[in-house]
Amino acid sequence: MVDPNFWDDNEKAQKVAQRLSTIKGKISNFDTLAEEQEELDLLLELAIEEDDQNVINEVELRVKNLEKKLEKLELKTLLSGEYDENNALLSINPGAGGTESQDWAEMLLRMYTRWAEQHDYKVSTLEFLAGEEAGVKSVTLEITGPYAYGYLKSEKGVHRLVRISPFDSSGRRHTSFASVDIMPELDDNIEIEVEQSDLKIDTYRASGAGGQHVNTTDSAVRITHLPTGIVAQCQNERSQHKNKESAMKILKSKLFEYMQEKEAEKLEEIRGEHKEIAWGSQIRSYVFHPYQMVKDHRTSCETSKSNDVMDGDLDIFIESYLKQS
Repeated sequence: MVDPNFWDDNEKAQKVAQRLSTIKGKISNFDTLAEEQEELDLLLELAIEEDDQNVINEVELRVKNLEKKLEKLELKTLLSGEYDENNALLSINPGAGGTESQDWAEMLLRMYTRWAEQHDYKVSTLEFLAGEEAGVKSVTLEITGPYAYGYLKSEKGVHRLVRISPFDSSGRRHTSFASVDIMPELDDNIEIEVEQSDLKIDTYRASGAGGQHVNTTDSAVRITHLPTGIVAQCQNERSQHKNKESAMKILKSKLFEYMQEKEAEKLEEIRGEHKEIAWGSQIRSYVFHPYQMVKDHRTSCETSKSNDVMDGDLDIFIESYLKQS
């Protein structure tokens, strides 16, 4: 960073600065906990010598708080995968069931957005296709911040909802499914070769909540990789050029994931636990009727606080997955 030419490439420089900030944060966090532990050791020793029960009680309380901080630090040490520090690309797609599943996909969208905001991550919508009556047909988010992929990789798979449907006039119980896909956003130093002749690029009009810049130009971009059939699209930017750049970024991440699937020995490292996106292989069930329960089927972690979960309180499931992995 002291190189005179360091800031010539601003985008690259910002990534290096972010990397430095992450490393400094790790060291600072560890040093702070170590200092606090030494201080409590000394305080306890003095309290015992003077037989001061009030101070001993204070030390016990502070030790409990220190244990909580240590648990968080311990959890971060589990995020040691090659791409765990990267930003994440999160895609949600409803299963069969029309409006029911599309509404469930939108509920998941809100849940992950709330989780990201609570952890001070930046959320950008790269692609959004609204449902006809309600919900979403598909959505792709870019979640930016340290370890976004490391934490969110636990969410990959099929999510199942059981509830009384608000769309059923008879008030019957319905089961809906949606698949969540998580990919690491790739750094520039990871080369993915894509032949221009292998790409089919289509432009279309962006769909969104409205506004003077929506549906006025064919700025949205869809890129199909013909040899694999992999599709990536983006409509977030007003500029077709920027949308194309973002779509290519998504495509390269998807191609990278595809290539890793072909190498069995790398599968667990890159994608974590993976199940086929087929209904019946859900990783987690969200039951709102006849009782309140959210249960992860991989770790058996469960909670009855379903409203909190839907408001983004996912850490108990993420932590259980990381510890088990």
